[in-house]
Amino acid sequence: MKIGLYFGTFNPIHVGHLIIANHMAEHADLDQVWMVVTPHNPLKKKSTLLADHHRLEMVFLATEDFPKIKPSDIEFKLSQPNYTVNTLVHLEEKFPEHTFSLIMGEDNLRSFHKWKNYEAILAHHDIYVYPRIATTTDAGENSIFKNHPKIHLIDAPVVEISSTSIRENIKKGKNVLPLLPSKVWEYIDHNNFYKK
Repeated sequence: MKIGLYFGTFNPIHVGHLIIANHMAEHADLDQVWMVVTPHNPLKKKSTLLADHHRLEMVFLATEDFPKIKPSDIEFKLSQPNYTVNTLVHLEEKFPEHTFSLIMGEDNLRSFHKWKNYEAILAHHDIYVYPRIATTTDAGENSIFKNHPKIHLIDAPVVEISSTSIRENIKKGKNVLPLLPSKVWEYIDHNNFYKK
């Protein structure tokens, strides 16, 4: 199978993540999308994250009605901080029957040349890129990767929902229900997450 890897801390997973994952599963040349829950993004402070198992459970709850979208805890078993190149090597060893591609926003593509061993990633893996409002011109049209044969710009819906904003609004007592899968909101509410 051809698997698209959609990495994120998913703190929490929201409907924007699902819209992008489903669009890639249905419209890109992919058989499945794996939502890879990252324990520690090197660019984010770990202290702001919920425990790994809680974020994985929310991804499971959010994706259980989408047969082409699967939660993945593959990075939980790897050394931290997590680097995509290491995760890809591990996945290729564990699942030699599959091919793996990356899914990323245009904002990430703009800084992709700063990733660890980005040349090796690009040599062996396709990258499916979805649009972002703030960076469309910078990352898409003027990107150094614009015409690279491994990079595919996908005409996915532009979704600007932020997990940071959701956490802040929960803390303020605002209604965020439209932004979250209902089972995810119930899990957050039941556990009193993000309220302090």
